Amino acid sequence: MSRTFVIILILLALALIAYNITLVDFKNPFQGDSTIALIGIVASLCAVVLLLIFTTSKKIDKKLKED
Repeated sequence: MSRTFVIILILLALALIAYNITLVDFKNPFQGDSTIALIGIVASLCAVVLLLIFTTSKKIDKKLKED
């Protein structure tokens, strides 16, 4: 995957986090649609972490191939 594609995916995940935060009812965060929003936030955070791990592994792989 190209670097720009990964950046676009990270930005989309961050946008989903921002959108899902607006759906959370902070008085009852585990009731109704707030639960689904919290699941969406956690899933988006996982996606961001996985993409960052992927970019780091690509950098390490590139350095190992140079040596």
